[in-house]
Amino acid sequence: MTVSLSVLDTAPLSAGQTSGDALAATTRLARAADDLGYRRFWVAEHHAMPMVASTAPGVFAAHLLAATRRIRVGSGGVMLPNHPALVVAEQFAMLEALHPGRVDLGLGRAPGADPATAAALRRTVDGLGADDFPTELVDVLALLGVRLAAAPSAGARRLTATPVATSSPEPWLLGSSLFSAQLAGELGLPYSYAHHFSTGRTTQAAETYRRAFRPSPVLDAPRLMVSASVLVADTEQEARHLAGPSRVMTLALRTGRPLAPVLTPDDAARALADLDPRAAEDFFAQSPGTQVATTPDRAVAELSALVERTGADELMVTGTAFDVADRVRTLHALADRWPGTTAAA
Repeated sequence: MTVSLSVLDTAPLSAGQTSGDALAATTRLARAADDLGYRRFWVAEHHAMPMVASTAPGVFAAHLLAATRRIRVGSGGVMLPNHPALVVAEQFAMLEALHPGRVDLGLGRAPGADPATAAALRRTVDGLGADDFPTELVDVLALLGVRLAAAPSAGARRLTATPVATSSPEPWLLGSSLFSAQLAGELGLPYSYAHHFSTGRTTQAAETYRRAFRPSPVLDAPRLMVSASVLVADTEQEARHLAGPSRVMTLALRTGRPLAPVLTPDDAARALADLDPRAAEDFFAQSPGTQVATTPDRAVAELSALVERTGADELMVTGTAFDVADRVRTLHALADRWPGTTAAA
């Protein structure tokens, strides 16, 4: 079976850009993915981060659906602790009514924000705990007419997200932990694992998901997607240079350093040169920023090995670069070489 390629994007905000510039760049990327035969295009939810412009995936997805022709568009993901279940269900039910058969609803457990921001989004601390996530997940799907073995709350049983629905968004559970893998399997949902977070547990999560899987009204058999951070160029040296900004971002996020928009590759190289070489080597061995930064043929070989290692049914690529042209070029290079895309056909 052909393993389809998809795209995850955060609308990275580069130095000197406005939020509008970053969102326009992601729109350009989505149109390229659409033309090249990628299966899905997902946008993330992050808050209070100066290097990310994607804060409201439901709103952004509406724009991208209107700007593309056939690709599925969705959230990668909606961070459910930030929102009441009915709000999420109504937003994505409306998207599905406007663009039937093209909408994905990826749901995640992390807030994608600091605790104060998460509380401001929801206007209460209720529902922000990890223990509340399974119930709220079941409630969102019940409101969309997707009934799982787990019983929804009384409120979700009484309400519907839209008056007359003819179809539902395709639900996905997102995660980077064994908890999410276990839950996705028990509920019988498609599962997307954030391999690009470099947790070191991707294979274990895949095995956990398959062991826990129980058939549901959504799926008869497990469906696993894994994501990887990818950037390609004509030479290894150029690819590593272009991936420098993502390494600086990763360092800032993981070490509590001040966050800033995405640097130019030259500025990132200067920032990395100031680090203690041994400490930097140890850090980036565990948190590489861009995991696959290489030539197109080498990138396809590494991604194919990831698919073989995990048994993934789908592969999602993401990446951070100062110039959107480098992200678009990466999509073209992969599509030219990956079976099942329009360019490779």
